[in-house]
Amino acid sequence: MAPAAASLTAPNALAATSLPFLHGRKSGVGCGGVSVHAGAPSPSRAVAVVARRLWGSASSSRRMVVAAATAAEMAPAASWEEGKPFVEEMRAVAMRLHTKDQAKEGEKESQAPPVARWEPSVDGYLRFLVDSKLVFETLETIVDRAAVPWYAEFWNTGLERSEQLKKDLEWFKEQGHTVPEPSAPGTTYASYLEELAEKDPQAFICHFYNVYFAHTAGGRMIGKKVSEKILNKKELEFYKWEGNLSQLLQNVRNKLNQVASSWTREEKDHCLDETEKSFSYSGDLLRHIFT
Repeated sequence: MAPAAASLTAPNALAATSLPFLHGRKSGVGCGGVSVHAGAPSPSRAVAVVARRLWGSASSSRRMVVAAATAAEMAPAASWEEGKPFVEEMRAVAMRLHTKDQAKEGEKESQAPPVARWEPSVDGYLRFLVDSKLVFETLETIVDRAAVPWYAEFWNTGLERSEQLKKDLEWFKEQGHTVPEPSAPGTTYASYLEELAEKDPQAFICHFYNVYFAHTAGGRMIGKKVSEKILNKKELEFYKWEGNLSQLLQNVRNKLNQVASSWTREEKDHCLDETEKSFSYSGDLLRHIFT
């Protein structure tokens, strides 16, 4: 997925840079929304959920973040086109939270130097990887547990990252580095995701979408720049996917649109309103790299 712009600025409040270049191109058919009421799963899905649990699937407050943009800046519900795939709405809101040099749709001013001027350290990068592993493990566990039946739609998408991060951390150990325990940004975010997954599935899906899709776009670019500076250009497993990544992403878009198709307009807007928090939490993790 090609970046939307040539440069990426480091975040100040990190609302804009925590999810850089969420989409480098306009998505096609499946750029949509998530929906389906938890109380009305399809019979086949209900059977799949029960079977998954029988097969031994894994089971497993945050402070309010002052975000850079206010809820008033979000596009009102009436502005969305009737029948427009919901993922396109999610992307549009996310892109508005980028800086102007990250994307043409960006509305934030750059307040920090570009990634090219970051001076990352191995210790800081390790903290980022460890906290990221915890967040991805949490997302995977929540989906695997499927407390909300339609979470099971997102089993084994090919975007999962925890096993890849496990391999990367083992590699760092082999190089003689000490791998730290998860820190506050990671544990806080993981706890918040667990809370949302049980009580607020629409908000949870907002984080699911932003975390996975941002990593495949701006996340890869950041990883490349950091690798050039401190890892002798080694490509970590964190930035590799099996199969065609574009197709994997399209498959998830299709599932998100399918799930969101039964949400009310109010539920969709609630999902969109969670975008700023998603940026802020992810930004707290990125901060490890350059501080």
